[in-house]
Amino acid sequence: MKAKKLWSITKITIATLIAATFAILFLLPIVLTISNSFMSASEISANYGSVFATTDTGGKVYIAEKVNLKFIPDMVSFSQYITVLFKSPEYLLKFWNSVVLVVPIVVFQLLVASLASYGFARYTGKLRSIIFFTYIILMLMPYQVTLVPNYLVAEWLNLLDSYWAIWLPGIFSPFAVFLLTKFMKRIPSSVMEAAQIDGAGEWQIFRRICMPLCKGALCSAAILVFIDYWNMVEQPLILLSDPETHPLSVFLSKINAGEVGLAFAVATIYMVPSLLVFLYGEEYLVDGITYQGGIKG
Repeated sequence: MKAKKLWSITKITIATLIAATFAILFLLPIVLTISNSFMSASEISANYGSVFATTDTGGKVYIAEKVNLKFIPDMVSFSQYITVLFKSPEYLLKFWNSVVLVVPIVVFQLLVASLASYGFARYTGKLRSIIFFTYIILMLMPYQVTLVPNYLVAEWLNLLDSYWAIWLPGIFSPFAVFLLTKFMKRIPSSVMEAAQIDGAGEWQIFRRICMPLCKGALCSAAILVFIDYWNMVEQPLILLSDPETHPLSVFLSKINAGEVGLAFAVATIYMVPSLLVFLYGEEYLVDGITYQGGIKG
């Protein structure tokens, strides 16, 4: 009995160490970004200048030595944040561009998805199966596949270079529909039948039964959709030709040798909303993925 208990403790210890190792590895880039954002421009250039240096013809310079990754700055400096927050308002403008692009997509995608998912979950039939299967096929396609059709449709509707070119494909994205449909189908039909016997209509069943029970799934979908679109790069680059309308994620994808320090500071600021959303909704995220529907006791 002691040997069995010792073996169980050993397995838990090994699993914990492995999980801790992977957690540290995944957190290292975040810690490196935050700590390096407090370095001075000269220190960042001395440590990482060779990584982003280019030749006279625009080619990359061969790095003969190992790059010096520093997690603790020699002297804490707020110069990067002063530049980003006060001296160069273009970065804050791009940050608000990200907010303006992403928040409507999250809100209205959940609204559309909740209504569509209720229909998919409540009713059966061949047409319903065909439409839902189409949703799944569209969900499996990466952005790179649907980007050209989105561009052509936006051009046909005269929506290019406007936020609507980003909003409309995002609002009607099939991901949230798939997630919420699978969740709603797990709600016992007896609960809805009991509501119908009591005289509840479809709108009342949707609003008073399905939506409260799908709170975890809605939060999970909101978190995943927010993080996905918060980090988008391809859609703004293709559909928005004016750089003034680009989100901050596009700037982070165009780092050059003279902006490495600013990139660390901007990336740190850019991570804050995603981290806050995840930390606030972590419980809902796990609940929405693992909860099997129905009424909790």
